[in-house]
Order: sequence, then structure tokens, then C-alpha cells
Amino acid sequence: MNKKEMFMEAINFRHACKLFDEDKKITDEDIKYILETGRLSPSSFGMEGWKFLVITNQPLKEELKEFCWNQPQITTCSHLVVVLAAINPLKPQSGIPQKRFQRRDMPQEMIERYVDVYKNYIEAIGDDKNIFAWGARQTYIAAANMMNAAAAIGIDSCPIEGFEKGRVDEILKLDTKEFQTSLILPFGYRAKPQPERLRLDFDEVVEYIS
Repeated sequence: MNKKEMFMEAINFRHACKLFDEDKKITDEDIKYILETGRLSPSSFGMEGWKFLVITNQPLKEELKEFCWNQPQITTCSHLVVVLAAINPLKPQSGIPQKRFQRRDMPQEMIERYVDVYKNYIEAIGDDKNIFAWGARQTYIAAANMMNAAAAIGIDSCPIEGFEKGRVDEILKLDTKEFQTSLILPFGYRAKPQPERLRLDFDEVVEYIS
């Protein structure tokens, strides 16, 4: 099997798993591999404005489930990953963006130019609500990589947006000026075969412009 076939096999395996086998647990090695693909994901300006909370504590999962529309994935999964989007760490005045740029091998003058461009960009975005929205879009890149990486080794996932954000942030004791919940991502092993996945035809979603 060539690399393209291997990747497509993972893509076709991945489903939004609605019920996990509670008796099957992901190994430490495998969950670290999944999280590592999230860590290595691309982000706008290279800011890496995310954090991944990994929850295996069953009582905490039960507490969260109530505010995640009582979806069974929350408590039946092996590992519950709560994906957070940064807010204050993305602001130039935090000093963090400058540190991110300083990791690059470039003259100080160019680093300062990047910082100025970034500062103007963030100022144009506006308030914390918009900064969160921008940061959350970056977290979805990491989430997609983690889901596909999991699928490549036969592990299921289910991206969840159906939750009461304020209550979830509260239960997790988040400093919401720093980070807020962007997405909830359970990982585990499917409890039953997945139904056929329905998608639009290629020609309906792809248009070549020449």
C-alpha cells in the first residue's frame, strides 16, 4: 500500500463515533502520538495559540457530560481532550508573540517588523470575543490532525461543539482571559460498526479555475 492509499484508508476509517467501548483504553504511547500531531500542527503566524487538556477522570467526565447535551461520547471515551483557544497569550502586550517570532533565525530588525505586522493584525481583529474566534479557528487545524492521526492507528474520535461553553469553562476552572474551550474531542474505540458515511460527490464540492 502506498502513502496515498494509507492516508485515504485513515480518512475513510474516521467517523464521528457516537458511542465508545468503555472497556477498551488507549495506551499512553498512542495518546501521546495523537497529541503530538496536534502540537506540531500549523497555526496563523506560528502562534500555537492552543492548549490540550486530557481528561481520564471519570467523575469529571460525568460532571462535564451534563453540560455537553448529555452526549454519551463524553463518558464512554477512553480519553477526553478539551481543546482550548488562547486569548491573552495571543495579544502583543503579553510578550508571547514576540517570543514566538524570536525562535526564528532572522535579524532582529525583521523580527520587529513581524511583530509590528502582527500587532496591527490583532488590533484590527478587535476585542477578546474576536480574538477567541480567530484562535479557535486555529485549534480546528490541530483537531483535524489529531483525528486523522488517531484514525491511522484504528482509534476513533468525535469532534463536539454541542456544549455549554461557560459551564464547561467553569468546571475546568479556566482563567477565561487566558484560555477558553474551543472544542471537545473524545478518543477511544467504537462500540459498534459505524454506518455508511454520506458525502457530496467530488464534482459538487471541487471547481477548477484556470
